[in-house]
Amino acid sequence: MVGYLVTLIISTAIYALFSLGLNLQWGYAGLLNFGHVAFMTVGAYTTVMLSLNGMPLIFATLMGAALAALLGLILGTTTLRLREDYLSIVTIGASEVIRLIALNEEWLTRGALGVANFPLPLANVTQPTIGSKIAMIALWTGIFGVSGRHLWKWTRRIDKSALERFSIGEATPAPIQPESDRAHPPNESPRLFIGLASAALGLFIYSIGASALYDYSYKAGLMLILVTVLAIVYWRLEVSVNAPWGRVLKSIREDEEVARALGKNVFWYKLQSLMLGGAIAGIAGAFYAWNLTFINPDGFIPLITFQAWIIVVLGGAGNNAGTILGAIIYWAYYSATRFLPDFLQALHSVIPIIPASIDDARLGAFRIMVIGLLLIILMMVRPQGILGKKEELTLGQ
Repeated sequence: MVGYLVTLIISTAIYALFSLGLNLQWGYAGLLNFGHVAFMTVGAYTTVMLSLNGMPLIFATLMGAALAALLGLILGTTTLRLREDYLSIVTIGASEVIRLIALNEEWLTRGALGVANFPLPLANVTQPTIGSKIAMIALWTGIFGVSGRHLWKWTRRIDKSALERFSIGEATPAPIQPESDRAHPPNESPRLFIGLASAALGLFIYSIGASALYDYSYKAGLMLILVTVLAIVYWRLEVSVNAPWGRVLKSIREDEEVARALGKNVFWYKLQSLMLGGAIAGIAGAFYAWNLTFINPDGFIPLITFQAWIIVVLGGAGNNAGTILGAIIYWAYYSATRFLPDFLQALHSVIPIIPASIDDARLGAFRIMVIGLLLIILMMVRPQGILGKKEELTLGQ
């Protein structure tokens, strides 16, 4: 059970990292990228092939990220001066071109046979000493300690009206709002509820991870490295998007003509966000390969891009914490639906008209159908996503 939960944590963290790159491109800069998986493909294959030729893993990963950023540079210089629809068309085409290259250029990628038996991080560590285990658990504790501190600060920034809604005791009546304010109530997230739920989930994930690190395995070590990288990337993105650089990206997303009139080099800022988002996706590609321990072109289909879009839209575009929350919700849903065949079998014994089983193809179609329905409902109820801000909504622009 712990092993399965560790695998689930790894998958969630990989997609969270992958989606953070898309969130930077679309959520902050407004760039429509429907071929985000291309950056993951470049990062994964570059890391794997270079490590097979003797390059240390950390340098191979950085080279993968650099080549993914170079891909962003090539795509950006040819499309970003045009309308945004051209970027969406070119990126989805580029992702398929790269996948077909990986499929047909066997001398470079081994084609449909795929690549296996490549170096893995910490693969040689089978029985770490007690001191190493304590150090790994201490790092794991530090990551969750810092995350919990930021979560506590975020939860404390609760509007008075939100506190009154969640207060158990007697609440002070809220001041009467003008008619215009009542017609357009402020955009408030139920921060207290989300904060408490996130704290409970964080404690659960922490306990699973600490237990896995104590009973060390390759997956536990990969989980620790991945979550550490995810925390660093999230931290640096938060610093960047809350700095003047990030505010310029937001202004370009809202109205690039205004940003251009203020003397900003709109093309250069867009290119930076596309390249940096691509580099992040390239790093996610390396972890994707290390998690599977085998890659082939069929592992980089367009559906992966749209899973990232689901995560970003669900959590709230232009919000890095929302992206991580979206990844957690998506993978919790994906994990829960794997028990659907058992549920159908139990129902069939009570209601014979219900089918007793469902094959993998139909289960995949069912998952997509239900997540699509949930997104439709979310767009109707809260179009900005769970943690997004309605005043920064970019859908439909």
